[in-house]
Amino acid sequence: MLEFYGYWISTALLSALYLASAYMYATRKQWVREALTELGYSANSLVPFMIIVKVFGPIAILSRVSVPLSDLAYAGIFFHLLLSGLAHIGVRKPVGALPAAIGLALLITSFMTQNDVRDVPSPYVQAAAL
Repeated sequence: MLEFYGYWISTALLSALYLASAYMYATRKQWVREALTELGYSANSLVPFMIIVKVFGPIAILSRVSVPLSDLAYAGIFFHLLLSGLAHIGVRKPVGALPAAIGLALLITSFMTQNDVRDVPSPYVQAAAL
């Protein structure tokens, strides 16, 4: 029962984090572009792509239309959060890495408990547990 709640709470919070971030990217474009430019990224081409990724990643995990697609979304979100946190640390703004660290904890919890809740197991959870 703990795995059930752990999965759904972590997945819901991770999805909320990503959807709120996508909303912010869409509504506060100038602020987001300035923040990404401070991190050294070309924001003009990155922002529209990130909005799409931040919406469809959680949808792929929550809907679980396809286990490989869901696992790909987990991998994409993992690398995004890891690189986001490292980018903030790289420009000496470690407080900016806090959402990424929280997101990573939620992502790992969601990923590691998904087989306890979902009907079709992910083969990668067993590999990660070894």
